[in-house]
Amino acid sequence: MLAAIAQALTLLLAGAAESEAAGLTPREKAELVVVAGMPAGDGFGGVLVRRWNVEAQRPRGVLVFADQEGGTVKTFRALAPWRAASQYRSVAEAHAAGRATAGDLRRAGVHAAFAPVLDLPDGPLGSRHFARPELGVAFARGLGRAACVKHFPGLGSTPESTDVARVYGILRAQDMRPFREAIRAGVPCVMVGHAIYPRLGPRRASFERETYELLRGLGFEGVAITDSLGVLGSPYAPYWARLALRAGADLVLTTSARDARRMVDALVPLARAGELDRAVVRVLRYRRLLGLSPSP
Repeated sequence: MLAAIAQALTLLLAGAAESEAAGLTPREKAELVVVAGMPAGDGFGGVLVRRWNVEAQRPRGVLVFADQEGGTVKTFRALAPWRAASQYRSVAEAHAAGRATAGDLRRAGVHAAFAPVLDLPDGPLGSRHFARPELGVAFARGLGRAACVKHFPGLGSTPESTDVARVYGILRAQDMRPFREAIRAGVPCVMVGHAIYPRLGPRRASFERETYELLRGLGFEGVAITDSLGVLGSPYAPYWARLALRAGADLVLTTSARDARRMVDALVPLARAGELDRAVVRVLRYRRLLGLSPSP
């Protein structure tokens, strides 16, 4: 019975989103799929709040994201979680931390956290890794709708963080398991990473169609967002945005409002050609799930 109700709700949200998408202009569609760094004016679907601008005024009606993993990656220092991912020892602890984080972020006006990291602990992120995959999944369950798990398809096999280097990884079955479990738990958002996996193609995972087909093959129906395109260099931001959305991303992220505006301009022709329609419907459905009005 519960599964039938959930399926009916999904279909209802999808139908409403499709109707809303049909009424948007090409520029509105292009704006809807871009997440910009703060400070940012109107004209973006979402914004990323960072530690040094938590008090800055946010545009009304946008999706608000924050990096709130705990430990060294924590936008709001005075809010949960109080431990780094590596410090959790039980599923109950991790789940409770996720719930506390979701509550604190909601009160701070943040809709979703780019957390938890589900990359396996043999990866390069140190204390950002959970000791066991089930702990990360428990944290995601606690966050609920506020969870945006990362970095698909997993950095466990990579030697360095993609924030500091161009890295190659091996696509391993064990890296998929925590993402599969989080998807089964209903996580609505997945961040796709920038590592290169030769089995998926020669480009970074966030720009490869095979990556998104793999993600959808796990049963994921929510929004797929890229890791920040800012780490790849500002001059080519519009090119990367077009490449990611054509590959299958639903949202593209940058920490620069200026680059975000250039990305929107570059995406308008894709919107006009109907190439963004599927992503726009997913984003509108995601907004409704988070209690936001259909579009900013």
